[in-house]
Amino acid sequence: MTVYTNTFHSPIGNIVLASNGSELTGLWFEGQKYFGSTLAPESEVKDLPIFTDAFLWLETYFAGKDPGRIPALALNGSSFRRAVWDILISIPYGQTVTYGEIARRLAKDRGVTTMSAQAVGGAVGHNPISIIVPCHRVVGTGGSLTGYAGGIDKKVRLLELEGVDMRCFSVPTKGTAI
Repeated sequence: MTVYTNTFHSPIGNIVLASNGSELTGLWFEGQKYFGSTLAPESEVKDLPIFTDAFLWLETYFAGKDPGRIPALALNGSSFRRAVWDILISIPYGQTVTYGEIARRLAKDRGVTTMSAQAVGGAVGHNPISIIVPCHRVVGTGGSLTGYAGGIDKKVRLLELEGVDMRCFSVPTKGTAI
């Protein structure tokens, strides 16, 4: 299967998008952790309607507005990861949730008593479609800003762009475990 790519030039860095031709399969800041994790060894740079839709979404987003309806996505991963990513998509623009809150919601949905917040963190960290599947809206317990594959500086910028009150969050210092 051919994978198509294109690049969006955002105010906080270049963003590479990937598609199967009709749906987004990836969206990463250049050089971020797990960059291109869903890309085939060979890809073709191409203009596609899905990229036009995604670029419009990103332009609206970086203008500081809620873009609303998301472009067509193809999220490929385990059922656990897809369940976490579905929860991420449901987090409203300008709001945050903790890894623990997601774990509790998953536990309830699956009819179990507990779910590991660390397992949730792993799924959040491997989200292949950053920003549109808003993993930047997930924070640590007590307001710590941890775990963004694009970098904490970008996580802060994205939350500020959405109007999140940043006074209740703490940024880890270098060397702090995530």
